[in-house]
Amino acid sequence: MALENHAEFKLSITQALGDQLATALMGLSPAPLTEENIDRLPIHKGVYQLYRHGDPVYIGKADVTLSQRLRRHLKKLSGRDNIHLEWMTFTALSVDEDFAAVAPEKLLIDRFQGNGQAPWNENGFGINDPGVERDTTVYSDDHFDRLYPAKLDWVIRDLPLGAQSLRSALKFAKDALPYTFRYAYHRTKNESYYEQFKVVIEQSEMTANEFFRFVSAQLPKPWRVMVLPGYAVMYPKENMESRSARKYFIAGEELPGGITS
Repeated sequence: MALENHAEFKLSITQALGDQLATALMGLSPAPLTEENIDRLPIHKGVYQLYRHGDPVYIGKADVTLSQRLRRHLKKLSGRDNIHLEWMTFTALSVDEDFAAVAPEKLLIDRFQGNGQAPWNENGFGINDPGVERDTTVYSDDHFDRLYPAKLDWVIRDLPLGAQSLRSALKFAKDALPYTFRYAYHRTKNESYYEQFKVVIEQSEMTANEFFRFVSAQLPKPWRVMVLPGYAVMYPKENMESRSARKYFIAGEELPGGITS
């Protein structure tokens, strides 16, 4: 029998924190995702939200500084097809170090995804290398990398001209590209496998597509470059294939993959 003088009360501190964080973010005016606006942020840890056309699409946490994390997103998005940086804005909250232990971004993700927002969370938007085990993954049609594939017409600028080791050229391109380019290492006597291959670069600019073709021409079969929706890998494997591959480069030849973009 119900008592008029008694009821159950459940305190949800995490829900209250999530509500307060969401309210604080929604009270901010999104700024364009540019180097200038990122540089204006204080050197703090915190949480942030990305918007596309004014709609919230991603919520993240900066464990080091907000500017460092957002700068990595800016670089990644600049190298994607089907999206323009002019569409992207952001808001950010500095969060006390002790407060970060309660995973504030998770509270916000739960809150916004419950309202059908933040679709890029848990959809492959993360900025880390997905790892070798993901190279043969079949991507769903709504995966971030399928919706916004890596730009193969991205221009690698200021390439070092003249004769050099293939290792040097690979490292330069890896650092310059706005998406992952992973290649295998073979080391003998502490000397990189790629040092034995000498190349001559005659132009200071190449598109990613041109560079992958150039690199593949320097290595003997079975070496190949495989371009996946969001990144590229290079390995000496004849059976390195994926149903999600966009194309392959083998001995300087460009071959079609399992999907088109």
